[in-house]
Amino acid sequence: MEAVIMAAGFGTRLRPHTETTPKPLLKVQGRPILDWIIAALPSNVDRLVVVVNYLAEQVEDYLKQQTHIKHFTTVKQEVPQGTGDAFRSCFPVLTGDKYLVMNADDLFAAKDLATLCQHEAGLLVHPVNTPKQFGIAFRKPDGTLEKLVEKPDLEGTQLANVGVYLFPKEVKQLELQLSPRGEYEITDYVSQLAALGKVHVVPAHFWLPIGNIEAWQNAQQADLTPCSK
Repeated sequence: MEAVIMAAGFGTRLRPHTETTPKPLLKVQGRPILDWIIAALPSNVDRLVVVVNYLAEQVEDYLKQQTHIKHFTTVKQEVPQGTGDAFRSCFPVLTGDKYLVMNADDLFAAKDLATLCQHEAGLLVHPVNTPKQFGIAFRKPDGTLEKLVEKPDLEGTQLANVGVYLFPKEVKQLELQLSPRGEYEITDYVSQLAALGKVHVVPAHFWLPIGNIEAWQNAQQADLTPCSK
């Protein structure tokens, strides 16, 4: 299985710390965010594809030094056009049957990633109390995905899409259209697959977003035991 990590972002909400260091290499408890992510990948992930752009050479240098996954490559997203574009830019180098795809922003439990990878297609979700701030997953009676709705006008606890996906190789046959905000969204791949078959909705028992300076600082004291295999 191949894992795709999208690490091309500018990390604007973590400036000035990201002016000289790409966000995936900011350290949490002494280790780069990207190192935590790669170390938590399931043992059946035998190849890594990392999408780079901003300060790409630093990410590439880290990959050469890490010892978690022997086989890796990078793909340059020349013009940032959204997460869907970042993922499809990897299509020419993806050779496996399934792809575990995630951003280099958040930390997840190794067990949750392993559970997701038991399916043919799926996404991780986590309950949130502010659904207006997230993409929300709605399930069919059998627990699979019915639809994703971006920032719905809802109250109460809902299941947020946390940005970790498992795609079958058939995803490479699908086409994307520009979203209203002028980007290609990876969630469009998820929605198309859900319309064609079953996309499993897998609860994430641990999710640590690192979206801004406050969250990054809080992560320094967080219990990251779940991130270890």
